[in-house]
Amino acid sequence: MSTKVGVIGAGGMAQYHIAGFRQAGAEVVAIADMHEPAAQAAAEKYGIPTALGSVEAILAMDELDAVSVIVPNKFHAPLVIQVLESGKHAFCEKPPAINADQVADMKAAAEKAGKTVMFNFNNRARPESYAMKQYIADGTVGKINSAQAKWIRRTGIPGLGGWFTTKALAGGGPLIDLLHMVDLAMFLMDYPDPAYVLGATFDDFITDKNFKGPWGIPDNAEGTTDVESAAHGFVSFKTGQVLSMQVSWAEMVKREEVSVVFQGTGAGGKIERLFGSDGLDETCIDSCELYVQEGGNSVNREVIVEACEDMGRSRSAANFVATIEGKEEQLNTVDQAHSLMKVIDALYESASSGKPVEC
Repeated sequence: MSTKVGVIGAGGMAQYHIAGFRQAGAEVVAIADMHEPAAQAAAEKYGIPTALGSVEAILAMDELDAVSVIVPNKFHAPLVIQVLESGKHAFCEKPPAINADQVADMKAAAEKAGKTVMFNFNNRARPESYAMKQYIADGTVGKINSAQAKWIRRTGIPGLGGWFTTKALAGGGPLIDLLHMVDLAMFLMDYPDPAYVLGATFDDFITDKNFKGPWGIPDNAEGTTDVESAAHGFVSFKTGQVLSMQVSWAEMVKREEVSVVFQGTGAGGKIERLFGSDGLDETCIDSCELYVQEGGNSVNREVIVEACEDMGRSRSAANFVATIEGKEEQLNTVDQAHSLMKVIDALYESASSGKPVEC
């Protein structure tokens, strides 16, 4: 029998979760949203038999094996814990939670329930990432000593006064929203334990409508905007490896850039996505490169992989199903999510104190 999955949250990311679950052979049998008409519209659009208006209703469905959570960040941890306590596996949209302590609570709930919790770190599921991990596994790269993670936008604020810009709901601004490249860099580095973090955040332009992006949610004039517009940081790990990061919604840069660059003892490399001026996925260019020395010459190898317009989003969801069915190794773990959130927490603390923070 196929795995039966439910979805909490009828927002834009639901399309990728649903596609990925079906790609893995699962059956999506229900979708719930507090705004029940949204659930009904999504059910009709994606051919899901049951639409519900509450979390309690979907968690009461005994036939479900797993549930995905696609809601504002503040509600990730409490809803995932509810899913686990109802006896179901959980797949959660990024970020894992709004802080590391909440991820620790999720881990404890998963262990108590004997269920799996995973997160949509979709950039790990990109073809470029699979290819680069193979070069790491076969020894081509060697040990990655240092890496640079970047997701920068010139005009990318996702709506003023909405939950994205409200720290109590989102946990932070672009650092927590666009954490993918920080996660991918740590993933390629084999997720070493962080030792110290030094960081700074900036709120220039965060209330300037000239720096809004072409996505997100409508402005709310009565809402809150109290998060950063840009974050810069440096992490030293207990292994001696180091990572620098630059993440922004609104910053004076030439264009949107999404990349991880690393320097290994055997080879360096880059996974990159460059966006067009409209900032939409359809106009982006993906690339993957290895940098090696051969015969005294500097050689840059272009790594050719299949195209993936959704940045691994559906493949990530498919891996969740394959993991709980025992068919694949899981692409991410709750321990890794906890380590990532410790780094993010420490960067925010360092930005506030002006001092390095021990993890």
